[in-house]
Amino acid sequence: MDLDLEGKRALITGGSRGIGLAIARTLLAEGASVSLCARGARQLTETAEKLSAQARGSVYHRVLDVADRAELTAFVHETAEALGGLDIVVANASASVGADDKSWEHNFATDLMSLVTLIEAATPYLTAGRAGAVVAIASTSALEAGILPTANSFGAFKAAMLQHAAAKAKELAPQGIRVNSVSPGPVYFEGGVWEQIKHGMPELYQGAVAATGLGKLASAEDVANAVVFLASPAAGQVTGTNLVIDGGFTDRFEF
Repeated sequence: MDLDLEGKRALITGGSRGIGLAIARTLLAEGASVSLCARGARQLTETAEKLSAQARGSVYHRVLDVADRAELTAFVHETAEALGGLDIVVANASASVGADDKSWEHNFATDLMSLVTLIEAATPYLTAGRAGAVVAIASTSALEAGILPTANSFGAFKAAMLQHAAAKAKELAPQGIRVNSVSPGPVYFEGGVWEQIKHGMPELYQGAVAATGLGKLASAEDVANAVVFLASPAAGQVTGTNLVIDGGFTDRFEF
């Protein structure tokens, strides 16, 4: 399928590794240009250099913490200037799971408020093209308690992201902007949380695999393929939806 992404310009937060990196690679392979941000300077720079060497489009990058709203807003404006506009925004950066006060504050700023800021800052650019797309990376932790034994900040704010994305989809539809969410279940990639769990908590890892109907965890590329489709003109009539990518991990009924 031709996704009609040639020449499109995309911003991805948390783009130096894992799901964000897979999204960047997939977009570049489709002929888009990308802008990446992450907190780690060395890894982000190395990633951007490798992507640039393989890309048909441009690659822009900047080191920042998405919890800093002023810096994140500036990054959106710089991206639009560097790439000549902005068509796609992917809110991928996320804080880790936690239950203490610091974790709640961190997830609020990193997950929820970065999405709020991104949409607010990007709307003028997305409106200009009349075919803008936003994809928020949530989690199946937003949909059910899951296999972790305690309530935590991660799932709560991922749920809030789903509500905000759906509400913005309604609000921005008249401006030609689509807003969707993707909720991955456990995702395994090198250096990721589930690789750490596999080695550090093997019983929890095997429990997650056993709970997945397809018998394996998703890869970062599995998630990236869905995100890039939702961001593309091929999904031009899809907005306000949440696409679950979990291999049958969650127990849900969709009506």
